[in-house]
Order: sequence, then structure tokens, then C-alpha cells
Amino acid sequence: MAATVENMILFLAARPVTAPPVRPIPRRRRARFRPPARLRPLAPYRRIFAVPGTRAFTAANLLARLPMGMLSISAVLMIAGSRGSYALAGAVTATGLAATALAGPWTARLIDRYGQSRIAVPATALATLGSLSLLLCVHYGAPDWTLFASYAATATTPNTGGMSRARWAHLFRDDPAARHTANSFEQAADELCFLLGPLLATLLCTTLFPEAGTAVAAALLLTGVLLFAAQRRTEPPAAARTGGHTPTRSPLRLPGLPPLLLTFLCTGAIFGSLEVVTLAYADAHGIRSAGGALLALQAAGSGAAGLLYGLLRPTARPGRRFVRCLAAMASLMLLPLVAASTGSPAALAAALLLAGMATAPTMVTGMGLVQSRTPPGQLNEGMTLAVTALLAGIAAGSASGGWAVDHLPGPGAAYGVPAAAAALALTITLLTGRRRPHRP
Repeated sequence: MAATVENMILFLAARPVTAPPVRPIPRRRRARFRPPARLRPLAPYRRIFAVPGTRAFTAANLLARLPMGMLSISAVLMIAGSRGSYALAGAVTATGLAATALAGPWTARLIDRYGQSRIAVPATALATLGSLSLLLCVHYGAPDWTLFASYAATATTPNTGGMSRARWAHLFRDDPAARHTANSFEQAADELCFLLGPLLATLLCTTLFPEAGTAVAAALLLTGVLLFAAQRRTEPPAAARTGGHTPTRSPLRLPGLPPLLLTFLCTGAIFGSLEVVTLAYADAHGIRSAGGALLALQAAGSGAAGLLYGLLRPTARPGRRFVRCLAAMASLMLLPLVAASTGSPAALAAALLLAGMATAPTMVTGMGLVQSRTPPGQLNEGMTLAVTALLAGIAAGSASGGWAVDHLPGPGAAYGVPAAAAALALTITLLTGRRRPHRP
């Protein structure tokens, strides 16, 4: 037995010692670095536009929305250039504004009830015919009353921005953060259209012929709405097709909405008075051609703030955020008043840029409140009422700003009108917010 063990040991010892085979370590694929969401500033916007169909309806809506900043100034330049009367041009556009305030909510109610594609196209076609009628009446020297009748026919123009916001609200009805980002983008788009629209209209009317602005605006409006209506898969369902009860109660009777519309009225007064006062200030300082550029700075500040606001994740309740935004706007609207008193156009330009930065966040939050306080079947009508309140405020603000320019000592003092309108908007919100419980 011992010999056997000894032979086994000698046998094992005589075997050559070899290392075990080394298996190659599989090479791992290098993981692709993806920065966290907080380091990707445009992630919220990429997220909303990743939904199929959103890019198509947004591009079409921007094309349809651009004429909103062109039609009014094109009509003024066309009528004043042909008839030699800014008073007549202002009266015609004011008539169209009043007609829009009356017809706009009814058009929006039909859109809610029967659908965007079914109502928006014929309504836009009628408005386009009104613009073309105005163009022909001016060109061929028709009586003045035909100008009023023609421009009043453009009141059926649908609220293109409201229809786009309604689609976002439908797509992200269960995602408040995405709705906030979408509303911020829409407000920035509004600012862009009202920034580029007047510049394009002025360029067309002054370099080509007086009717060019109206003709191009009408063509863009009709083309954009046709393309927008063709995007059916993102269209919210009409109240008449959902099988539910079609609401007949006006949103004006909904709790919480009338005070909000009154705030929008004051906000519109800020915009209207700021435009008139700024143009008068530029004219008084011998830089009349720079008046549009000064107003463009205010719109640029608002648009940039709107995009940045969309990147933030809201924490406070919408009602509280709205009060904070109004407080910021009331504070920043004092800057143009202070800057104008120095007599420096450069200081005023910087003040308008800063003052505009509170506009978009205020409008985004306010439109969000309108959406939350309006039933889904009346969303277009509710937002159109908000736009109507803004238009009425713009008209009142323009009149108040013009009166202040003529009666106050120096155009700089007239900047007290937009500052007072901002303070009034904040006061109304504070008073009405205490009377009723908060609704997000």
C-alpha cells in the first residue's frame, strides 16, 4: 500500500507543471454617457415634441399665427397710405377689434362643439374674404363705410393660439408638468409672432405696395389653418362626438373665471398703453424709426423668459404663482417710468427688456388657470374669452396711453399708465383670491 502511494506521488511529481488556460475576459461595451435630466436644459421641450404629430401641428399653427401680428398694422398702413388719415385707419381697426370681441367667443364655442377642423376652416375662409374685401375697397377708392364692413368680417378669425393650447391640454391632460412646458412654449411663440409680424408687415407695405401686408397676411392665415386642420390625430374630440352632454352654460358663469378675466383686462391695458407711450417717446426724442425696435426688446425679453420658465418645474400652487408673477410684473413695470425720466433712450431700452421678462410667466400661469377652471368641452371658448379680455384691455390701454401722452408733462410721465395697470391687476387678484377658496 505504501509503495502504491509512493508511486502515485512520484507520478504526479513527474508531470510538467502548466498554468491553467487563461480565458479572455469579454470586452465590455462602453456605456454611453447620458447626463442627468437636470443637466439637459432642453429635455422638457424635447419630451413634449417627441409625441407624434406635435411638431406638425405646431409648425402649421405658427404659420397661421404669424398674421395675428400683421393684420392690424397692415390695415393701418394701407388705409393711412391710401386715404391719408390715421384717424380713419384707427377707427376701422378699432371696429374690427370690437367685432372680434363679440364674435370670437361664439366661434370658439362652435369649435368646442363641432371640432377644430370642421369650424376653423370655414371661419378662416370668411375672415380671409373680409381681408381681401378691405384690400379691394381701399385700392379702388370705395366709400369709407365699406372699410368698416369689410374689416368687421375678419372677426370670425379663429383663435389659433387657443386651438394649439387646446391640443396640448388634450395630449397631456394627466401630466401637469408637460402642460406647463407646452404653455410656456406657446407664450414664447405668441411673443415671436407679435415680434416678427409687425416688422414683416411694415417691410411689405413700405417696400412693395401698401396692400402687400394685408394680402400676404391673409394668404398665410388661410394656408396655416388648412395645414393645421389637416393634423387630425392630435385634434381634441369635439363635445358633440364624445357622446356626453354638450355644455350650454357660458364659462363667464363659472366660479373663479370672471375675476381672472378682469385681471387679463388689466394686463391687456399694460400692453396697449406701453405700445402707444413708447412710440410717442421715440417720436419726441427724434428716433421715431426706433420705436418698433424698443417694443421688440420688450417682446424679446418676454419670449426669452417664457422659454426659461418652461424649463422650471413648478412647485407652488398655480394661484400663488400667479400672484407672484403679477407682483413681479407690477414691480418691473416701474423701470420704464424711472428710465424715461432720465431722458436716455438706451436706459429705456434696457428697462423695457427687463420689464418684458415678467410678461410671459404671468401669461403662462394665467392661461394655465383658465384651462384648469374651464371644462374640457369649453376649453377653446374659455381661452378665447381670455384673449377677448386682453384685446379689450389693449384697446382701453391704447386710449389711456394716448390721453396720458397728450395731457401729462412729457411722454416719460405717461409710462405711469402701464405701471398703474399692472398694480391694478395685482390688486384685483389679491382681493378676489381672498373671497373664494383656492382652486388649482
